[in-house]
Amino acid sequence: MTHRFDPTSLREYDIRGIVGKTLGADDARAIGRGFGSRVRRAGGTRVAVGRDGRHSSREMEAALVEGLTASGIDVVRIGLGPTPMLYYAEATLEVDGGIQITGSHNPAEYNGFKMVLQHKPFFGEDIRDLGRLAENGDWEEGEGTVSDHDIVDDYVGRLMAGYAGGAYRIGWDAGNGAAGPVIEKLVKLLPGEHHLLFTDVDGDFPNHHPDPTEEKNLTDLKRLVAEKQLDFGLAFDGDGDRIGAIDGEGRVIWGDQLLSILAEPVLREEPGATIIADVKASQALYDRIAELGGEPLMWKTGHSLIKTKMKETGAPLAGEMSGHIFFAHDYYGFDDAQYAAVRLIRAVHMIGKSMTELRSAMPAMVNTPEMRFQVDESRKFAVIDEVLDRLEAEGADVNRTDGARVNTPDGWWLLRASNTQDVLVARAEAKDQASLDRLLAMIDAQLAASGLERGPQAAH
Repeated sequence: MTHRFDPTSLREYDIRGIVGKTLGADDARAIGRGFGSRVRRAGGTRVAVGRDGRHSSREMEAALVEGLTASGIDVVRIGLGPTPMLYYAEATLEVDGGIQITGSHNPAEYNGFKMVLQHKPFFGEDIRDLGRLAENGDWEEGEGTVSDHDIVDDYVGRLMAGYAGGAYRIGWDAGNGAAGPVIEKLVKLLPGEHHLLFTDVDGDFPNHHPDPTEEKNLTDLKRLVAEKQLDFGLAFDGDGDRIGAIDGEGRVIWGDQLLSILAEPVLREEPGATIIADVKASQALYDRIAELGGEPLMWKTGHSLIKTKMKETGAPLAGEMSGHIFFAHDYYGFDDAQYAAVRLIRAVHMIGKSMTELRSAMPAMVNTPEMRFQVDESRKFAVIDEVLDRLEAEGADVNRTDGARVNTPDGWWLLRASNTQDVLVARAEAKDQASLDRLLAMIDAQLAASGLERGPQAAH
């Protein structure tokens, strides 16, 4: 038996598609066969499986488990929960890999799969390999067993282990995503006063889209914090691996700003440690890490790439603009928004200032949001190469870690190709609006030289 995946579903960091169009039960079964075969060939026998709250997730789980067991894998189902709960299961149970069925922060009609093999992210070439195995029917055969393991209380207990934060008044918005039930349990253990929004899991996401990096999705949380005069608010994406936050005045604390707060207590405990952030992060973050005595490291965007770099460098903490925060300090090194929330409360307490004071003390920068615009898939990497060649010829100050990040006296701008979509991503940051306008003009000039222009904002 062989199987062909829709080519758009096999992405760089995970498998994702529109259910009934580019992703279905047959794909889930083939993923089980392929991943199970990879586990068997690496000497493993057991895989943990979790799922989010989307309407299609149960059907996908049944087909995935069928594929895994047909390859001779014993499956441990941990049921409904956020992606980091699956990562936790894979890190602590006697299993050789893990798969979370999740559409992450995509619209309701999507679903997908995030994978871990022997405590390492499974991405890039590994995912392409699943396509090859399916095409050739190159699968192991066997008859695995299925068992259920209720891990949620252990997971919540681990989130709270060694808690050393204060008592605050906090708003929490789970966006009807898979993190809701965990947050309900977590706040019962935390000191302080907690007000919850949308913790019931609903695959239709009836209140707002579960992506806390878009400010419009924080409207309900801002209202709650203002009405109840809370200290701050926390928000989670659809599968609980990305965090968003606002201060007591309703100002957004973006991913790189969160990292600058989280880094302070970590660097007190590990002076001189490397802290990793992605190429989209503010220069203010890199400066702050250095000021705190840390070693800032700029790395490529993408949660799998950051996790791999953390292992390589021994960094205790890393983060992305998108709200993925990774703790290896007192934790397992994976991105976990629930754990990041607990550590954020602890950091605010240890620094000894309110979240609003911390936000007010941050340098005032003028920056663009992440600008994403459609480009032909066949051109996206070529355009970046053309831009880099021109910049080099001009003698510009360029960082090539991931696309082109250009420093100028006005600030910096970034142009990179998305690894997961037919999209170019741009961002710029300056001290004032006139400087920012000059940076945007430089981006537009480079795009024009490659026959492109900044089009309308593309979805994630």
